[in-house]
Amino acid sequence: MRLLVTGGAGYVGSVVTALLLGEGHEVTVLDDLSTGHADAVPEGARLVVADLHEAADVLDPSVDAVLHFAAKSLVGESVTAPEKYWRTNVSGTLALLEAALRHGVRRLVFSSSAAAYGDPGSDAPIGETAPAVPANPYGATKLAVDHMLESWSGAHGLGAVSLRYFNVAGAHLGAGERHDTETHLVPNLLRVAAGGGGSAKVFGTDYPTRDGTAVRDYLHVADLAEAHLRALEHVRPGSFRVHNLGTGGGHSVREVIEAVRRVTGRPVPVEDAPRRAGDPAVLVAANDRARRELGWEPVRTLDETVTDAWEFALSRRAPA
Repeated sequence: MRLLVTGGAGYVGSVVTALLLGEGHEVTVLDDLSTGHADAVPEGARLVVADLHEAADVLDPSVDAVLHFAAKSLVGESVTAPEKYWRTNVSGTLALLEAALRHGVRRLVFSSSAAAYGDPGSDAPIGETAPAVPANPYGATKLAVDHMLESWSGAHGLGAVSLRYFNVAGAHLGAGERHDTETHLVPNLLRVAAGGGGSAKVFGTDYPTRDGTAVRDYLHVADLAEAHLRALEHVRPGSFRVHNLGTGGGHSVREVIEAVRRVTGRPVPVEDAPRRAGDPAVLVAANDRARRELGWEPVRTLDETVTDAWEFALSRRAPA
């Protein structure tokens, strides 16, 4: 198939692009490189450096489907600068959908987020029918796009699958996390383990969990990427489906710290800190629908996830 991957120079988008190329698809990547990296785009894909609002200049009727990753994704920034998030995540997606309608492209796989659910309270694991009450503008924009896709499906026959990620980590095919502002736990722990200085902060030690720290569902990026290929196979014009992507289990912050110590063989000093406002105690995916409808199965363990992320981090530090 001929495919357009928006945000294909980013972390998840570049891994998915590599898998698509490996399956023999022809891939064009659309990315403005505001957070992505040109050298992350796999060899064999065509890179078009442009804003998402310019999608009409890149799409044409020969494109079979779109995989849409382009988005702003920092929760804190979405609170202080919401205009960036509504412009890119919502207005940009609207421009993409209008371009797809104009050119007759009727299949789309969307990179969504568990942030659409907000704080699930005591509900764990979270299923797709759980109330979606976002706690920040980032989650609100992701949910807004899901509503757009559902209405587009009903009115214009678009086939769309929305994949709501929980916590993604690891590396695959030479691609890993390279964020200028890193907010994710695993790469921040690895930075400390690699001698980056300071200590790792544990935000909240009094949650009602097995060790008092927050529990999250850590999914290897390769398992996540493979779910996109399954979704692409199953998307059908005129239908819209939401699928949660996670392992179905969870690990506490302290368990992840121990995994990093175990994998790296290095000390990881930690500093306990107060809870962050809005952080739920447990955020774990119910993935039954993805297993049943997409035939998808996450297979990689937490230690494998940390190992791959560590090897990627070390490769980035190696002398040229």
